[in-house]
Amino acid sequence: MKKLLILTLLLIVSSTFACNDRPITFNNLPQKAQQFINTHFKNVGMFSAKYDDGEYEVILKNGTKIEFTRQGEWKDVDCQTSEVPSTIVPAAIRNYVKTQFPNNFIVKIELNHNGYDIELDNDFDLKFDKTGNFLYAD
Repeated sequence: MKKLLILTLLLIVSSTFACNDRPITFNNLPQKAQQFINTHFKNVGMFSAKYDDGEYEVILKNGTKIEFTRQGEWKDVDCQTSEVPSTIVPAAIRNYVKTQFPNNFIVKIELNHNGYDIELDNDFDLKFDKTGNFLYAD
């Protein structure tokens, strides 16, 4: 019984610390993040936004989820089932996908320290380096 009580208390405490996110408005986003949304998703509108552990997460009215760094740089754009705006995707990656997967389109792009992770509408994952050179399929 004592172990169950301790386990329950630990679960409550850990879930309390895990929920550091707080809702914010569009104007609370860094200027770079606001510009990114206005440039690439001009007429979509924001559904919700939150700040959590130094990062921002925005969900647009069309279901697109965008993650930004503390400075407002985009990290991840997930359009679910619609196409990521071509203006976000580097030309080398766009060209590769167009030639190798002519019947598919990009639904998610993630920028990390190694390069780009791309997900196509057929759930196929592609990895590219920072300059847009294809590395491998996952």
